[in-house]
Formats: sequence, structure tokens, C-alpha cells
Amino acid sequence: MTTSSHSPKGVAPPTILQVLPALGGGGVERGTLEMADYLSRMGWNSLVASEGGRMLEQLEKSGSLHFSLPLASKNPLVMRRNIDRLVKIIKENKVDIVHARSRAPAWSAYFAAKKAKVKFVTTVHGIYGFGPFGIKKAYNRVMLKGDLIISVSEFVSRLIQREYSVPEEKIRVVHRGVDLDTFSPDKISKEQIAAVRDAWQLPAGKTVIMMPCRLSRWKGHHLLLDAVNLLENKDDIVCVFVGAMDSRSGYKKEILKYAAKLGLKQNVKIFGYIGDMAAAYMLADIVVSAATKPEAFGRTIIEAEAMGRLVIAADEGGACETVKDGLTGLLFKSRDAEDLADNLERIFEMSKREKEVMRETAQSCASTEFSTNAMCAKTVKVYEELL
Repeated sequence: MTTSSHSPKGVAPPTILQVLPALGGGGVERGTLEMADYLSRMGWNSLVASEGGRMLEQLEKSGSLHFSLPLASKNPLVMRRNIDRLVKIIKENKVDIVHARSRAPAWSAYFAAKKAKVKFVTTVHGIYGFGPFGIKKAYNRVMLKGDLIISVSEFVSRLIQREYSVPEEKIRVVHRGVDLDTFSPDKISKEQIAAVRDAWQLPAGKTVIMMPCRLSRWKGHHLLLDAVNLLENKDDIVCVFVGAMDSRSGYKKEILKYAAKLGLKQNVKIFGYIGDMAAAYMLADIVVSAATKPEAFGRTIIEAEAMGRLVIAADEGGACETVKDGLTGLLFKSRDAEDLADNLERIFEMSKREKEVMRETAQSCASTEFSTNAMCAKTVKVYEELL
């Protein structure tokens, strides 16, 4: 899709500064890059401030300018110095809107925008905990200080209205998007799929159930193992857990130990971050999102749907907006291993035609409702409201 500038002739294009901790490999970072690329293609000026990271080269290729600042720091002194650094960037580059995407840098960005007298927008990407004595809630509140607030789902919108008494008219829901140029079965070669299969050494003839998510306890790895353990055909299944992991946490060993306890050690494979996630999805028969607390949105669900995978997700949080139960995928009772097992059985019992229809419906829904271009276009509308 091509885009064009919204600026009248003779008028300088708007300048947007996105602020986030770093450019690692998560959903926040990917959304920032997608927005930066879209703005550049529109003819707007795209700036990003962060600590940098492995996605920096990709950002700069899109035509955006990057400013390296210690924005991941929660040290009050560093955060205070970041205010003046950001003010300088805002003034020297004639920034019109500062868009903060994470709490620590948002505090610096908020005061910088206020000092420089420019508009301030936030995106609430996650569900923040409150912690003891209300301290965490006070820290979170910076994400509600935007002139307008972007929420990644209706679920998050309702949450911040309830917990922070934010008026609904101040919130704009913009669902996260999937890059259909990347996540499309037609664009994945047999060689790409073979490369991932060879690297992972998956056993032939097994049903592959994939959980693509960060290796964190609340993501529900144990729950999926409990569900698989209830299945009659469990010996024919391999669970593939793929996503970024903290090598120091010991959680990988914990999962493997639990799998061994259930007699499922041979049924589990764990892999870290993979660059070609689209090809990885093609190896999955079923993609499961089994988080034990609500997901704010859950981008991997729409990625899997776009790739024509059969999806099962917990029936709470953002998943209720991305999975139409029985049409684009299945929803199971959250934290209920037995219900998850029943839904796995339901897929196993589907006819080939029923599976094809579900895959096609999911792909159609992802392309019409959850594309990257749709996400970016809606975000630009938020910017235009403030310009």
C-alpha cells in the first residue's frame, strides 16, 4: 500500500517523535518501527528516541532519524536529564507531537513535551500491575497524561477507564496490526520452512502445537502441558515453545522438569527468539495462547491467523477481540487445562473442510481488521486530531 502526505503545498510536513526504552525485538518495538516506516512513506518526518538495539538498522533504513538516549533507565536523575535532552531534540527538529510508548521514558517525554509546548500522545500497550501502597499505580499514571490516549484493545480501554477514571472520550482504540507483507503463507518459500525445520529438528509425523511467546511463567506453558497430558494421543504431539527468554531465570529448566514429571519430556522443544517467525508458523498445526492472566492484545494470535494457522486462545482480555470463537479460532476457559484439552480434541475431530474454512476465515479477518496499514492509518488519525 502506498501512502501520501496529508500536508498542503507549501506547508512543512508534521514531525512525530516516538519515545521508547530500546529497540529490542518485542511488540512495542515492532509497532514503533511500523509506524516510523508508515510516516516516512507519507512524507512526514519520523523521529525515534531510544537506547537503540538490534532493530536500529531496520529503523534507519525506513528513513527515520534515531536519537540515542538512556531512556530505559528508571534512575530519577537520569530520567530528569532525559527531559532536557528531549526538549533539545523537540526544539531543534520542530517536533509537533511526542508519542510515548512505555512508562519510564514517558515520564521524561511528558515533561519535555510540556516544557516545549507540544502535543503529547501515549499508547497503553500492556496491563500494568498496581503493587503495594499505590506506588506502582502512581508510576503508571503517566500513560494516562496524553492529550489523547491510544489503547491497543477495547479490553485495555475499559480497564483504564475503570482503574484510572479516564474519560472514554479521551481514549482512541487502535488494535495492533500484522504485517501482511511478511505474515502471508504465499510469501514463504519451501526453503525458508525447511531451514527452520532443520534447525529445530522436529520429529516427522507429529502434530505440532506451538506457543509463540516470551518464556514467562504467566504465559501458560505449564497449562498447555497439563492439557496435552489429558489427551489420548499425547504421544503423537510435540509442543514447541518459541520466544525470547531470560537465560538467567531458570524457567526453561523448570518447564523441562515439569514435562519430565508428566512423562512428556520427549514432547517438548524450547527455542529462543527467531528472526523468521513467519516460516516458523508454517510448521505449526495449532497455535495456542494460554496466558494465565489477560493479554492486553496478543499480536501472535493475529500473526498466526494471517498465516492460516488454527488458533486456540484463553477467553479473556484482547483475545476475545481477535478470535471469533468457532469462526476464526477457538476460545477456551482461561486457566482451565481440561477445557483447553477439550478444544484441542475439537480441532483434531474437525474434517479437512472445516479446518480449511476456519483458516480462510481467520486470514480474511486478519487482513481486513488487523493489518499494519490499518493500525498505522488509525494512529495518524489520532495525530491529525491534535495537529
